[in-house]
Amino acid sequence: MKNIQELTPSQIVRELDRYIIGQDDAKRSVAIALRNRYRRRQVTSEIREEILPNNIIMIGPTGVGKTEIARRLARLANAPFLKIEASKFTEVGYVGRDVESMIRDLTEISVNMIRVEMSKKVLSKAERNLEERILGLLLPKKPKPPSRKEVAAMMPSLFTPDADGDARTDGTQPPDEDHHARWQRTREKLRQQLRDGELDERDVDVDVEVRSSMPSVEIFSHAGLEEMEFNLPEPLKSLLPSKTKKRRMMIGEARNVLLNEETARLIDMDKVVETALRLVQSSGIIFLDEIDKIASGSGGYGPDVSRQGVQRDLLPIIEGSSVPTRYGLVKTDHILFIAAGAFHICKPSDLVPELQGRFPIRVELGALSEDDFVRILTEPRNALLKQYAALLSTEGVSLTFSDGAVRRIARIAWEVNEQTENIGARRLHTVLTTLLEDDLFAVPEAQIAEVSVDEEMVNAKLEGILEDKDLSRYVL
Repeated sequence: MKNIQELTPSQIVRELDRYIIGQDDAKRSVAIALRNRYRRRQVTSEIREEILPNNIIMIGPTGVGKTEIARRLARLANAPFLKIEASKFTEVGYVGRDVESMIRDLTEISVNMIRVEMSKKVLSKAERNLEERILGLLLPKKPKPPSRKEVAAMMPSLFTPDADGDARTDGTQPPDEDHHARWQRTREKLRQQLRDGELDERDVDVDVEVRSSMPSVEIFSHAGLEEMEFNLPEPLKSLLPSKTKKRRMMIGEARNVLLNEETARLIDMDKVVETALRLVQSSGIIFLDEIDKIASGSGGYGPDVSRQGVQRDLLPIIEGSSVPTRYGLVKTDHILFIAAGAFHICKPSDLVPELQGRFPIRVELGALSEDDFVRILTEPRNALLKQYAALLSTEGVSLTFSDGAVRRIARIAWEVNEQTENIGARRLHTVLTTLLEDDLFAVPEAQIAEVSVDEEMVNAKLEGILEDKDLSRYVL
C-alpha cells in the first residue's frame, strides 16, 4: 500500500471500502479531512498555522459503521487515535473525568507509539547487549591471576630471568593468558547454546530494577484522583529513587525482562517525547462517541445538570487550547475531532450553538439494508463469516456457508432489527452466535471435519426464535 501522504481521497475511500460497507458520504468526508492534513503540512507560508481542521459530526443509528470509519482512518494514517464516550465526562466541579483527560490519554498513546517505533530500531543492538548480559550471569569473569612478576616475587625459585630481566616460566604458557583463553572458549560454547535455546530452562539470579514507592504529596487539581499519579511530569518521576531487586528466574523468562531494560537504555526518551508531542498536535484524531448523550433539553436539572457544562468545557479544547500533560503542554488546534451520535431522542441543534459551530461538517449515515448485511457478511477483509471460519480452522474444522444461508442470515438480522431495537450490523454477531452455538460447543470433542451451513439449517435453528417476537427480543 502507498504511504498515506501519497493517497488521494478516492484511494483513501477504496481502502476504507475493504472494511466498511456503504456509507459513501461519510467516507468521502473523512478522506477529504485526512488529505487536507497532508496539504496543510505542505504549506510553507505563515498561513499554515491558521489552517484548522474541519471537524466532523456523524449522525446515524448504532451499528452502521461510525466508529469503524474513524478507527480505520486512524490506522490508515498511522496517527494517534482515541475513542471515548462523551457521556463519561462531567463538568469541572463534579466528581468524574474532565474533558482535558482525553488529551492526556491521546498524548500517552502517541508516546507509546513512538516508543514502540524506536524500540524496533534499536532491537538488534538491544538483543546483542542482552546476550552479553546473560552470558555475564552464566559465566562471570573470575579475578585475574597474578602476573609473572608477582609470582616471581613470591616464588623466585620457580623462575629464571631472561636476557631482558623478565621472569619466564619454564616452557609453559603464561598463567594469565591461559586463564583468559579457557574463559573465552567456555563463553563461546555458552553463547552457541544460548542461541540454540538449550539454556532457556536454566535458573539465573537477575537484578531487576524496581522503582520506589511514590512519596506522599498533596496535589490540588481538578483532574480525577485516578490520574494524579500518571500526570506527574516525566522529569519528576526520574528523580524518584530506584533500586534493584534480585529475582531468580529461568533464562527464557529473564530474556523478556532484560530485553525491556536494555531497550529502554538505548532509547532517547527526550527525543521520544519531542516526536510524540509533534505527532499528536499535527495528526491526532479523537473520536467522541455518544455526543448526543450530552445534548440536553431538560433545562438543567436532575441527572442532566452537567451536560451543558460538559459542552462548554469541550469548546476550548475543540477550538484550540493548550492542555498540560506529564510530557508538557499540548496544543489542540490541529487535532481532528470526529463526533458521532444516534440522535434518536434529540437532534444536533440541541447542542449549544458554539459547539455546533466547532463541527462544520455533518454527515448522515443511513440504516443498513438486507443487501448491506449480505455484503458485510462476505466482502470485507474482516468479514464475520471469515472470522468464524478462522476460529474453527484452529480445531481442524472447515466451515462453509451456502449463498442461500448467507442471504437467509442477512434477512433474519434485518427483520429482527425492524421488529425490535435496530442495532445495525451488531445484530449479525448475535444471529451467527445463536446459529453456530451447538457446533462451537461440540467441535473440540466431536471429531468433526467439516461444518456446512445451508438455508435449511438456518431456518431450523432460527425460525422459531424469529416467530416469537418476545423471545427474539432477548435471544437475538
